[in-house]
Amino acid sequence: MEPISVPSIHSTTPDPIRPGPSRRGRGRHRAATRPGLGSLLRAAGERAAAASGRGAVVAAAGSGVLLSLAAPSAHAAPGTQESSTALASKPVKEAFEAIDLDALAAQARETVADARVVTVARDVRLKVETAPVSVTPAVETEAYQAQLAAEAEAEAAAEAAALAAEAAAVEIPAAAAGNDVVSIAMRYLGVPYVWGGNTPAGFDCSGFTSYVYAQVGIDLPRTSSEQRYAGTTVSSAQAQPGDLIWSPGHIAIYAGDGMQIEAPVPGETVRYSSIWQSNPTFIRVG
Repeated sequence: MEPISVPSIHSTTPDPIRPGPSRRGRGRHRAATRPGLGSLLRAAGERAAAASGRGAVVAAAGSGVLLSLAAPSAHAAPGTQESSTALASKPVKEAFEAIDLDALAAQARETVADARVVTVARDVRLKVETAPVSVTPAVETEAYQAQLAAEAEAEAAAEAAALAAEAAAVEIPAAAAGNDVVSIAMRYLGVPYVWGGNTPAGFDCSGFTSYVYAQVGIDLPRTSSEQRYAGTTVSSAQAQPGDLIWSPGHIAIYAGDGMQIEAPVPGETVRYSSIWQSNPTFIRVG
């Protein structure tokens, strides 16, 4: 008896039996059983997933079956043709035909509409309008100037109070008691020396004497060399509180008993001190 060709059990389609020239005996074989739809779907999904690396999804809904395979046909593995043949069977076709494609399309359009996608041209440019900005320095504002003036006034008042307290603490010689020039000059003890200064903000020597004498109604020249000739020269024995004491380049106010009030040199302040000049000239004014 000749051998009979039996199809492989892994084939989805049985091979025909190849007849020989003559058949002896009554040899029989079981026909290959056609796999069920579920087996076909699972096999197709597994083969597609293995071929593409993207996986396969099989979903069942109601009486219909939806199969989505992500494998591209260009990379189909061997056996894909068999899966396609199985998917083309009548039960699968009926499942796909049962899907309402119009409803799916409408749902997709609704989803896209709700997404509110904004399309912007590639060449769009953002334009920012710039306006000129003007900046006013603080020193030019009236409020700032008023603030500076108030601070200066408060500082001057504090300094005046301190100077008054310092002058009160100094014991004026009895001979100078009641002398207006000496009393006024003592108010400015502690005012700093300022070259060319002639106000309580700062004095130089002649600026100090001219400022003090102006308050008793006597107008003195501005410089010490000019004040040297503003009155009558007297001897040291005849000198009285309120007279001027002159030496080359310097002038002060005599306070009696060998003391004077002067704006000495830069870095110092108006002070009450002993006469340090050598052989000074005493000048009586008025």
